Amino acid sequence: MIQWTGVAGRSTLLATVLWLGGLVFSTGAAATQELPRIDPHAGYQSEPGISEYTETSAARPVDKSVTRLSERKGPVSTTDHAKLKELEGPFASGPDVTRACLGCHTEAGHQFTKNKHWTWRYDHPVTGQKLGKSVLINNFCTNARGNEGMCAQCHAGYGMTDAKTYDFANQENIDCLICHESTGTYYKTPPTRGNKACSVMFTDKPAIDLVKVAQSVTLPGRNNCGACHFYGGGGDNVKHGDLSSVLFQPSRSIDVHMGEDGENFSCVICHVGEGHEWAGSRYNMVGKDTKGTGKPGMPRDTATCESCHGHDPHPLNLVGVKLNDHTDRVACETCHIPTFARGGVATKVAWDWRTAGRLKNGEGFKLEGYTQGDGKHRHTYKSIKGTFAYDENVVPSYAWFNGVVDYTTIDTRFGDQRPVAINKPLGDASDPDARIWPFKLMHTVQPYDKGNNTLVYMHLWGDNRDAFWGNYDFGRAIERGMADNGIPYSGQYGFVETVSYWPINHMVTPKQDALSCKQCHAREGRLKDLPGFYMPGRDSNAWFDRIGILAVLAALAGVLLHALLRIVMRARRKG
Repeated sequence: MIQWTGVAGRSTLLATVLWLGGLVFSTGAAATQELPRIDPHAGYQSEPGISEYTETSAARPVDKSVTRLSERKGPVSTTDHAKLKELEGPFASGPDVTRACLGCHTEAGHQFTKNKHWTWRYDHPVTGQKLGKSVLINNFCTNARGNEGMCAQCHAGYGMTDAKTYDFANQENIDCLICHESTGTYYKTPPTRGNKACSVMFTDKPAIDLVKVAQSVTLPGRNNCGACHFYGGGGDNVKHGDLSSVLFQPSRSIDVHMGEDGENFSCVICHVGEGHEWAGSRYNMVGKDTKGTGKPGMPRDTATCESCHGHDPHPLNLVGVKLNDHTDRVACETCHIPTFARGGVATKVAWDWRTAGRLKNGEGFKLEGYTQGDGKHRHTYKSIKGTFAYDENVVPSYAWFNGVVDYTTIDTRFGDQRPVAINKPLGDASDPDARIWPFKLMHTVQPYDKGNNTLVYMHLWGDNRDAFWGNYDFGRAIERGMADNGIPYSGQYGFVETVSYWPINHMVTPKQDALSCKQCHAREGRLKDLPGFYMPGRDSNAWFDRIGILAVLAALAGVLLHALLRIVMRARRKG
């Protein structure tokens, strides 16, 4: 049992830190990264229990964002929901509110049950892979499948405890409020309470006034989308890197489109939709939008820069013409998002599951060893998850990307190559559909099946003896997770290095803060490691160098000849 208090406890804490942290692992193309050691003098407190997901149930800042471009000319809504008799209540539950909604919005339920926010499934039209939260492996909490009792806190429905048996045809379980209420007071907790270690997630929650939130419904604002998407992976900005609580009420310098002193756009301005289907997908992205209209406010079916700005977004001057010449091979985000995780909220960049399971007085605990830009402390160790590293104002990694992503699924057998790519963006310099894109890279050491060379499902959440978030036993958690889903398991687990790629699309800076030419066109520039093409200022080529030298010499000779002729002519005139 570990105990530390006062001065005497600090030496014990230091010993514990040496026991927990400092693990080094290879990150492939990236530099070898060392996970942080905890500062024994930082004075942060340990805390038992699982509390990271409580952020999603806290009151959110209510933004007054633009949800229709026409709203700049005045409100366009024809209905004040606060005046509808159907919403006077009383309501005993969320499904009661949904029944009232569907009474007027007769087609909404049919539409929404086809959406991947509801189904958690997606069939990729190019690769044929079966994707979605209900089946995929990731390198954060590893798998939602089998852990719906916790993960479904961010399902757009009520009561999903098991995706295999959930009634996806029951429209009354659609959660209309999470996307449409505008008070910022509505929240969701996991559908099940899990074990004792998880109980903190359900304490001290204020009652929800269902009548008030139902009468407040409107088109989704940033506070609606952000309630789930800003906290994916277990906390604020943990997963995406470019989606954090900063975007509830950002400045223009953080995001030129969403900034309250800028365009003040809501998410649905870009992620346009019809019939509860929205543009934009992590599973099937648009690497190069060839249909972009370049006319803001016009109908479109893609969430791309080109859909508003077209293919020649820069002014038609000498510099602008050259910049426009880049758009077929360089994504707009590459130049216009020079860094992500800005505004004071860090993103998680490394995770090591091998240290998970350490206990204090027989209970799980966490240590906070990172202070981010806004002054908040972030945990660098949790018994339920292991050791972490964070970063802010991160320079992206860059890769060729044509919009198609190949995923490592639970069935994928991998060889000896490390790290294992959880999701691999496809494309290279010879692919006409590929452009240079910015990514966040997430590096993790996580469990895998040593006998079958596959990743594994872990049973993390549950009020039973096999749930890792309670028993801290990898063997039992993996065996249960695989058995519950009928997946072959050799009975031997180990740990494997993985990497996942997260396309960076948000936190677009004002144009004056975009990358300059020399930040890429240099030997040690941002694209120094990107292969497959010749880049002026970065690369050396014997013939190009000779031609360049000849061109310079020819220009110099021309200047000297011109000067000589002027001298001769002047001498003749004087004579």
